[in-house]
Amino acid sequence: MTLVARHLPRILLLILCCFSASAHSQDKVRFATNWKAQAAHGGFYQAIADGTYKRYGLDVTLLQGGPQVNNRPLLAAGRIDFLMTGNLLHSFDNVKNGVPTIVVAGMFQKDPQALIAHPGQGYENFDSLKSAPVALIAKDAQFSWWQWLKATHGFRDESLKPYNYNLGPFLSNPKAIQQGYSVAEPIYVQNQGNFKPVVHLLADHGFSTYSTVIETRVDTVANRPDLVQRFVDASIIGWVNYLYGDRKAAHELMRRDNPEMSDSEMESSVALMKQQGIVDSGDTLVKGIGAMNQARIRDFYDQMVRAGLFIPADVDLRKVATDRFVNHGVGLDLKSRLLGR
Repeated sequence: MTLVARHLPRILLLILCCFSASAHSQDKVRFATNWKAQAAHGGFYQAIADGTYKRYGLDVTLLQGGPQVNNRPLLAAGRIDFLMTGNLLHSFDNVKNGVPTIVVAGMFQKDPQALIAHPGQGYENFDSLKSAPVALIAKDAQFSWWQWLKATHGFRDESLKPYNYNLGPFLSNPKAIQQGYSVAEPIYVQNQGNFKPVVHLLADHGFSTYSTVIETRVDTVANRPDLVQRFVDASIIGWVNYLYGDRKAAHELMRRDNPEMSDSEMESSVALMKQQGIVDSGDTLVKGIGAMNQARIRDFYDQMVRAGLFIPADVDLRKVATDRFVNHGVGLDLKSRLLGR
């Protein structure tokens, strides 16, 4: 049985929902991100720019985050409908603390968190990074994934220095390593330091969290599953179009929200996302962008328990995420068409 045939009843239902929504008033949706507009948010901006959300009966307002903006409390308070958050650590915390939110899609298969180093200094092998005399790591990371690096890969606190999101200390010390977002900092290093850094994705060494996850409230899933499905599906289509189609309108919207961004920087980020398999790799190749696997969520939680960030009884994993809105192959046919297959 073909993929289309298997999901025909669901496809027909979505068509009916979209037709009904377009024939009447569209559902207003407030969606917030966790940082200022950048290519790592591109699929969401694409779905606004090219009218995908509107075709799914959604009138989406996107609220960007930033260094002085914390959008996380707005979801539980009912002031936004969906939240883009960094990775599953935030979701584990929500369940542990009784915050009634749930993950409905994992838009990034790999967390872009990385360690970067100078070339030619013996850091081409990931294991060698733990011998670096200086590791520039931000305070919040020191109490999260750095603990995982210590427990799993033998990194040591003695090398820690605070990273204040200024590349100066890293650029001036060829023996230093530093944290970085793999689709951003390597571009800044090339621009400012005139060299291509060595980049090691934590995801390629066992840090198995999904990233750029979409969260909503538990009551929204229970009472408005059609809204959740339309938002997830439209976001997936947005990401397919952003990665493999015409991105110009999305970049224009992002520059409007964040004038610091340039087309060349965003195009470089897209290239890195594709090269590193950040969005579209693994399960997404057969299940569509946004795919999630409950066993993988369990694996990541077990790692965080071993790292001392949680204890087994802290989190009921059944409340962390639901895969009912993903894994349906949404966007695969569009991707094939865009790639000329």
